Amino acid sequence: MSDKTDKTYAVDRPDEKWREELSAAEYHVLRQAGTERPFSSEYEKDETVGVYRCRACQAELFRSETKFDAQCGWPSFYTPLAEDRVEYIEDVTLGMKRTEVRCANCGSHLGHVFAGEGFATPTDLRYCINGIALSLDAD
Repeated sequence: MSDKTDKTYAVDRPDEKWREELSAAEYHVLRQAGTERPFSSEYEKDETVGVYRCRACQAELFRSETKFDAQCGWPSFYTPLAEDRVEYIEDVTLGMKRTEVRCANCGSHLGHVFAGEGFATPTDLRYCINGIALSLDAD
């Protein structure tokens, strides 16, 4: 993953360790800021009540109660579990300005957050998160 910050993370592993612990697809998304294919995540339409964790480090990131169907092809949330669980990085790839969302515990790429799209949510934000970056613990 190209480092856009000099931050040290609570969970900090050498690249070869990440490659051992994650599948090739997980590594591509989480550590190389890739994107999974739209509509490929088991979590996009899943209505299980529970907590969504970072697949790389197991940090708690989102609650199912803040998940909504944005019909965009990826799991969408309107807020993280707490603001200190994620970090925001300006992303100017693909010729546009976006806000990347990373796990604050290990620096893994999760997806992007978008504002002002008109969804009927309390925050008017859409955290568009790669399902492969998450694991779900049911309540």
